[in-house]
Amino acid sequence: MKHRAIALVLPFVIGLTACSDSNYQPPPITPSPAPEAEPEPVPFAELYEQGVDRYLGEFTPMSAEPADGIVQHTFGAGDGPLCLTGGEYTMATRDGGDDTLMIFLEGGGACWSDFCQATQEASPGVPARGILDPAGENNPAKDFNVAYFPYCDGSVFSGDIDIDDDDDGIIDRHHRGLRNLSAGLDVVASTYPSPSRIVLTGNSAGGFGTDYALPLVRKLYPDVAIDLINDSGVGVSKPGFVEFLSEEWNATQFIPDSCDDCITEGGHLTGYHLYQFSEDANLRMGFMNTKRDVVIADVFVGIGGEAFEAELIAEMAALEEGEPDRFRSLIADGNSHTFLQAQFTREVGGVAVYQWVADMLSGSEDWVSVSD
Repeated sequence: MKHRAIALVLPFVIGLTACSDSNYQPPPITPSPAPEAEPEPVPFAELYEQGVDRYLGEFTPMSAEPADGIVQHTFGAGDGPLCLTGGEYTMATRDGGDDTLMIFLEGGGACWSDFCQATQEASPGVPARGILDPAGENNPAKDFNVAYFPYCDGSVFSGDIDIDDDDDGIIDRHHRGLRNLSAGLDVVASTYPSPSRIVLTGNSAGGFGTDYALPLVRKLYPDVAIDLINDSGVGVSKPGFVEFLSEEWNATQFIPDSCDDCITEGGHLTGYHLYQFSEDANLRMGFMNTKRDVVIADVFVGIGGEAFEAELIAEMAALEEGEPDRFRSLIADGNSHTFLQAQFTREVGGVAVYQWVADMLSGSEDWVSVSD
């Protein structure tokens, strides 16, 4: 019976095969769509979420006046950029023969509730000293395009608050560093939209200001290499001091909420600088300071030269250990303050300051940490 059943079925199957369409093609197989690539992480995205970029694109200059190769960009009064006591903020641009852009933040003290030694007016022009001198024989930046930011907000380019100290209804301190910085950087981005690279630098309060300018510069120039040179504002402090000033100046948005070690137990910004490196792969930093810088160690931080020297050396070593390929330091004997304008030809560890800067900017293997 079994063989008979097979014999009956086979002709039926053969008949079906014979009746089928000899041109039949199976339906095409549609491949599954490839998974979308994860977007590249945005450097400093957390800081943007916290609002550090909130003034970009908000303010335009009241005037832009060219004179002697410099364009002076001046902002009006009101809710925009202002100096500490309410004066107009102004910044300058100067074209060079190179397509490198140097953004320079000037220094000039600081001001808070029980201490105030700060420049209160924005000086026009660009001082022709040191790294800013277009005729300087040894100046490696003499042909760069320059954006010069005077300092007059008392909050190291970070503040965002108006304060009435005596409750008389009149504002005594306009800490508008964030607005000044943002408005000026908008001018820079419009004037120099496509630099080949950027040198972001500053001295004293402007050195501290480079910390706050970096995420804004990166937002405006997402793909341009940045060399950051911090002159005498390297973030060596004392416990609680950075937090106190950040609260008073309403600048806490610059420290990411997720970064528990951005400010060290000693009160230094070493962890913050390492955070900046971790966020920005197209960044190098060179820091310079004297060992017992009297302006920082004694006048503003108040820990004294001996303690400052010990902390400075340890923190610079920690930064280089954390970023051995992208960080170098220059540490000089003495208690003087700033190099890029005042001591550009000084030798430290047998290397002139201008040469150390030149080695950094040229990518030379001779760019190494030096000290006296």
